[in-house]
Formats: sequence, structure tokens, C-alpha cells
Amino acid sequence: MSTESEPPKVQEEVDSSSQSISKKAAKKEAAKKAKEERRKEAEAAASAASALSIEEEGPLANNYGDVPLQELQSVNDPQTGKWSEAVSGREWTEVGALNGSLKDQEVLIRGRVHTTRPVGNKLAFVVVRERVSTVQCLATVKPDSVSKEMVRFVRSLSNESIVDVIGVVSVPDVEIKGATQQVEVQIKKLYCVSRAAKTPITIEDASRSEAEIEKASKEGVQLPRVNQDTRLNNRVIDIRTLANQGIFRIQSQVGNIFRQFLLSENFVEIHTPKLIAGSSEGGSAVFRLDYKGQSACLAQSPQLHKQMSICGDFGRVFETGPVFRAEDSYTHRHLCEFTGLDVEMEIKKHYSEVMDIVDCLFVTIFDSLNNVCKKELEAVAKQYPFEPLKYKPKTLRLTFEEGVQMLKDAGVEIDPLGDLNTESERKLGQLVLEKYGTEFYILHRYPLAVRPFYTMPCHDNSLYSNSFDVFIRGEEIISGAQRIHIPEFLAERAQACGIDVKTISTYIDSFRYGAPPHGGFGVGLERVVMLFCGLNNIRKTSLYPRDPLRIAP
Repeated sequence: MSTESEPPKVQEEVDSSSQSISKKAAKKEAAKKAKEERRKEAEAAASAASALSIEEEGPLANNYGDVPLQELQSVNDPQTGKWSEAVSGREWTEVGALNGSLKDQEVLIRGRVHTTRPVGNKLAFVVVRERVSTVQCLATVKPDSVSKEMVRFVRSLSNESIVDVIGVVSVPDVEIKGATQQVEVQIKKLYCVSRAAKTPITIEDASRSEAEIEKASKEGVQLPRVNQDTRLNNRVIDIRTLANQGIFRIQSQVGNIFRQFLLSENFVEIHTPKLIAGSSEGGSAVFRLDYKGQSACLAQSPQLHKQMSICGDFGRVFETGPVFRAEDSYTHRHLCEFTGLDVEMEIKKHYSEVMDIVDCLFVTIFDSLNNVCKKELEAVAKQYPFEPLKYKPKTLRLTFEEGVQMLKDAGVEIDPLGDLNTESERKLGQLVLEKYGTEFYILHRYPLAVRPFYTMPCHDNSLYSNSFDVFIRGEEIISGAQRIHIPEFLAERAQACGIDVKTISTYIDSFRYGAPPHGGFGVGLERVVMLFCGLNNIRKTSLYPRDPLRIAP
């Protein structure tokens, strides 16, 4: 029976495989065809625009056109062409710096064509976007600067093309709703530096908030919704939206303040290897690979090496670098690769010294974001509305036992010696906000059984440890602890956690020559930004995210 039934099954598998290959080939061919069509569209647009400028003769023809490659090859000679002559010797003004104080002044700006809107054949509006700022520009027929052909040229510009505009700043009497800057630029000259083909997704669609989509739906209008995968598949377009520009500039500021603060506190920045012989955290969630015939893996954290650096008498160290976790986690807050902000320091007397650094560091980061990144936060909030983070000048600290008791009092069943699951963390965050009025707090003295092998047990109860987690809006962002600095005790704990001591022998040996008491913590940069901005998915704060299903672009 089984022998007879196998051939049809094999044939079905072959047929299924053939169909799958055919579908893939058809999909590949369709993508190739679409790419070729976009290329032809761009060439056609460029040819049409070029023809417009060729049609006109005389001095006004020099005020617009596509910039030829020769002029863009870093030639210093202003006589190379009309664009070179027009911009030579001028100062560039950022779009975000355009305001009423520049009224009646001539400026030179560069940006992308955000939108164009023709009004008859003598007037065209073009909104120019540079990073998180936009400005409305007007091309109006004038006998001394702007011809009808130039207006036609402006109308021909495709969205996302890069243009240079020379014009005079004016201040309208009414509010400009379609741009961030409340001034207009009266165009005198405009040159296209780079023509854009038709984009797979539009900036307008990618910038739309859920509230806008739902409101339109209630009014009977179906607006396009760009889903997460489509965004990530076209990331180079998606990150041009004002919200994404804001997100990653906020992320940059977090990294900047992290570094500045720690340097001011006498920390030394270090750079540790990401190829290691043994796992740095224990467990199976590691990316294993062959390293010249030896077994190796990608570092789950710089934990071992930053501790070794403390033993090397650096006193206080920090690092910003990639962290790899081979977990099959398909959640809104997990990635297989993320940016770790890691800190390690000597402890003079008590592990609360590490929590003191966490407290001051993050209050400084939050204050800085609120003061320096106002425009970026507004851009994010416009597409992804959120309430500003509630935090105190002096960060609240609770013991794990106190947190468990709060949950029990609220009717939540919890293992007093187990870890908190996601639901329990969120519930505790809600209880803390209601009782203490803060969304940022530290929970310390975690059960030893749920912490890494190198965590120091509490002196008064070996079931607990000198460790802590830090939470924003009910989600964990930081894990930290005092480390074990006694080599024999460290080896004992490693074995108890199932780690082959031979694979971390170099690490353990580094404590045999005198090691100071020390501790530290690790922070996920993407998670900090996600929670500070109240976003619902960590992929929004990872520039090119890597999760179990994505390794491109």
C-alpha cells in the first residue's frame, strides 16, 4: 500500500515545486519589467524637461533646467554651465532655517520636490522638503526672471526629484497649512539636480496617520494604508517621511547624550569584538558560525569583555555597538540584531552606585530630547500620536518583592521567585503610574534564578540578586547588576547555568589577578526610542531591522 501510494505523492510534490518555481520566475520577471518601466519613465521625464529648456532661447533660459553630469562632478569653475554660475559663491540656507527674519532676502536652498500644484499656465506651486522641514515655493511668470516655459518645467518635476532653488523670501498674510515653514520662496531660478523615477510608495501615503485613514473611511473615502512590510521593503523611500526623519534624529540624539554624559562622568569608550568563542549570556539564542575551523558565535552582548576591561584598570567603560540574539521572537519589541548601549564600572561600596548612574543618565537624556528635539517629536507625534513620557527628576526605585506585592494586591497571580512576563510588566507599569505618577522606574533585587550566571547574589538572601531592570511605559529597557568578581565563584555559577567553563576560561582567568567589585547595565537603543515616542513596534526605530524573517534591505 505504502509503496504504491508514493509515486502520486512524489508527482504532486514535483508539480507543486514546478508551480512554485514558475510563480517565483513570473514574479521576478514582473519586478524586472516594472523596474524597466520606471527607468523609461524617468528617461522620458528627463527628455521632456530637457526639451522644455531647449525650446526657449535668451537669458531666461539660463534660469532653469536639468543640471548635466559634468557640472556635478565637483568642478570649481563657475563657467562650466548655467547651474554652476548661478550657485557659485552663494551661501546655502537650510529649509528649516527659513523664517520671517529673512523677508525680502534672496536665498539658495536644496531639497526634494514634495508636491507640485499647477495653477493655470503662469503659476505653479512646488513644496520643497529638506529632512523634517518643508517650504512652499512659487514660480510665477515675470518678464525679468520667470518665463512660461520655466513654469512648465517646474510642473514637469516628478515628486522626490532633488532641486536647487534661488528665490526671494516672502511672508504671506495667512497660515501655510501644507508646509512646516511659515514663509514662501518666490522662485527666480530652479535647477533639477537629480530626477526621480516613480516611487513604489508615495511619501504622502507613507506619511498618513491611522486617524486620517479612519476619518476618511467614515466619510466614504478609502485612502491607501502602507503596511509595515511594504515600508521595510521600500525603506529608502519610507525613511524620507517627516516622522521617520524625526525618529532617527531622536535616536541620534539619544546616542549623542549617552556618550557625552558618560564621558563627563569619567567613563572610557571601548570597542569589543563581536566574534567570540563562547556565548556571552548563556542559553541557546546565539548565532553560531565556523571561524577558520573553530566553533564561534556572534556576541549576545559585550558583557564579558567590558568586565575584562574593568579588570584591566579602566575603572569605568561604555560601548555602543551591535548585539545579536538568535531568538525566534516575533513580537513588537524583539530583534535579532539591535544597537546596544553598554556600561560597566567599579563599585566602591554598594551596587546602588550603578543605579545612580542610570538615574542621572536617563533623566539627562529625556530632558535633552524634550528640549533639543521639539521639532522632531512634533513630526513623530503628527503621524504617530503619543503622550509625553512622565518621569521624575529623581527616579523611583522599588524592590522586586515590592513590585510582586503590588501585583498581588491588584489580584495578579505571580511567582515570587520567577521572572515577570510581558503582561505582568505592563500591569505593574500601570500600577506604578497610578500610585507614583511616573512611567520610568527601577525595579531591583531580582530573583537569582532568572538572572545571568555572572550576577552577584544578595548578601542577606541568596535567592535574590544585586540586579535591576528599568522600565518605560510598562516595558523593560535595561538590565543591570553587580557582577561576580571572584573566579572560583564565577566558575561555579557558570556550571550551574549549563555553560561550558572551557569556552569562557579567558574571561574567568581575567579575575584571577585581582578584580575590583563592579557592575553595569545594557540598554537597547531602539527600544528606548520606541518607548519614549510611544511607538507600537520596534521595527519603526530600527533603520534596517533584522528579525527572524528579515535580512534585507
